[in-house]
Amino acid sequence: MPKEAPTPFFDTVAPRKYLLPAEIELLMNHARKHSRYGHRDATMILITYRHGFRASEVCGLEWSMIELDQGKLHVRRRKNGSPSTHTLQGDEIRALRKLRRDNPNASHVFLTERDGPFTTVGFNKLISRLGAKAALPFAIHPHMLRHACGYALANAGHDTRALAHWLGHKNMSNTMIYTQLSADRFKNFWK
Repeated sequence: MPKEAPTPFFDTVAPRKYLLPAEIELLMNHARKHSRYGHRDATMILITYRHGFRASEVCGLEWSMIELDQGKLHVRRRKNGSPSTHTLQGDEIRALRKLRRDNPNASHVFLTERDGPFTTVGFNKLISRLGAKAALPFAIHPHMLRHACGYALANAGHDTRALAHWLGHKNMSNTMIYTQLSADRFKNFWK
């Protein structure tokens, strides 16, 4: 019997390292409709994506870092990143208020069914499972939400320095990848 050739490495990895906005929306909708804790899961995806969180940052998010009445989120970055204050959008505020009503005495925003803070391993499993069930064309992981944030903001025309501050990068070279691959980077060069 002939031996099968091994699958080349490039055929086993995702075609890109980020999700498109439509894929984020699909993931959130699938979480809302098919997940046991749909609102929590969809909100966790939304907050991770909009604020470019790492898995450890969203899992460590505490209510003391959020000012719902002012629409502000005090971001503590991991990996020696720069802290900052982000503005929350209306849909984020509404989603977070519902979570707060459901768990008024919790210190962490995103809780497991045992009322403990989410772990990065648990979040990774959640995202992987939701991606597979939502029939995304490749396997996904939480860091793809952070990359999706960077690409979405770069494609919206935000400058590299502002993007670096939003993502907490101290070194601009970490941010350059988002602007280098922006689809509209050269769109208006000759206008």
